[in-house]
Amino acid sequence: MDIDVPEIVAEVRAAFQRYEQALIANDVATLDAMFRKDSRTIRYGVGENLYGYEEIAAFRAGRSPFNLVRTLERTVITTYGRDFATASTLFRREGGNKIGRQMQTWARFPEGWRVVAAHVSLLDQPAKTG
Repeated sequence: MDIDVPEIVAEVRAAFQRYEQALIANDVATLDAMFRKDSRTIRYGVGENLYGYEEIAAFRAGRSPFNLVRTLERTVITTYGRDFATASTLFRREGGNKIGRQMQTWARFPEGWRVVAAHVSLLDQPAKTG
């Protein structure tokens, strides 16, 4: 199996960046389109466990559009073959005291790259020393 084929990494990175732009713009239609429309698609969020595309879409429709801007750090895109990938990143929101962690599993379908599993969690930021 080929890992990190450059053109496949570029495709997934573009999909990931499209997702990120839709997220901070609260572009619900684009966010919905980027998740696989399947009952087996799962998203574990900071305060919710969503099973299936319908639950994920309902969550997005009801989510507050405020305070969505964030800064990403240490984003890693890894591809396995030509049709499977993971995207992992840390994120921070201005004025927040938490660091977020996000992982997505992407798979290529005839309609394009889609998230089939996602996990978002928050941790307290480490105390500054010195």
